[in-house]
Amino acid sequence: MIRPLATALATLLLAGSPLTGAQENVLNLYSARHYQTDEALYANFTKQTGIRINRIEAKEDELLERIRNEGASSPADVFITVDAARLAKADELGLFAPVKSKVLEERIPAQLRSPDWFAFSTRARVIIHNREAVRADDVQNYEDLAAPKLKGKVCSRSGSHPYNLSLMAAMIAQMGEAKAEEWARGVVANFARSPKGGDTDQIKAVAAGECGVAVSNTYYLVRLLRSEKPEDRKAIERIGIVWPNQKAQGAHINISGGGMLKTAPHKDAAVKFLEYLASDEAQRYFADGNNEWPVVPTVKVQNAALESLGRFKADPLPVATLSRNAATAQKIYDRAGWK
Repeated sequence: MIRPLATALATLLLAGSPLTGAQENVLNLYSARHYQTDEALYANFTKQTGIRINRIEAKEDELLERIRNEGASSPADVFITVDAARLAKADELGLFAPVKSKVLEERIPAQLRSPDWFAFSTRARVIIHNREAVRADDVQNYEDLAAPKLKGKVCSRSGSHPYNLSLMAAMIAQMGEAKAEEWARGVVANFARSPKGGDTDQIKAVAAGECGVAVSNTYYLVRLLRSEKPEDRKAIERIGIVWPNQKAQGAHINISGGGMLKTAPHKDAAVKFLEYLASDEAQRYFADGNNEWPVVPTVKVQNAALESLGRFKADPLPVATLSRNAATAQKIYDRAGWK
């Protein structure tokens, strides 16, 4: 799907035509973030800088394949997506260019960036349980999901999904590959059904009693908390939320982020855009408009549903570590039978 903020140039992008150097006030953005609320984010950047954004939206794999096929003539300046595992894939393909920016280095904590890409918002992986089927005390840690007492009670999305890959990557870093695989096998043995659906599906399945417990990104949970649909409100009433591993490393953090591409024809505009995403205005928008936490610690959140989740201890593991372990994480899930 293409959402042009400069229609004529977007047409050129689709046609694969080369962009001329005369079009300096343009940023070509390849985005795997599919949120209508991001429209205002991009419009505000153009208002502040005069730089027009031409955006091409698609799934991550489609965009990465497109960039590879376009090669040195790719018009893409910036690639943004959700999850460290997806950013790692782009990095492994050698698509990102290192960015030197004092603004980004000062505003984004070191554990939430790499030399080639940056996190701009975060979500956490929390444990959701059916209040009548599973006690909160029995699921205080991710490790508890593999306990025999939960046999037939765990719901999950696919093991190949980046959210699960990043969680496994963190567990590999914390407990080693052998114990991480033992955990994965234990969770698989506890499945209430074959993995399917997204995080919202897991939440609703727990609420309906189809399973007793699941893991979800807070982004999806807060979206249900803010929903005015009666069925969503009922689902929320039936579940409990546990911040995992609060006496140990803390809850696993997931990210949304991006970087400048090596072949970017508008490198100055690309850096300005990345710096804008770290600005107070953009950071507040991630939180208030899209239910994500800002990565800049000083930014104040004004999202009542997000704040209602309370304070928690976050895992300080660098996101670059997650990206390095993503391939191993997939192998472990495959061996464990986590389809």
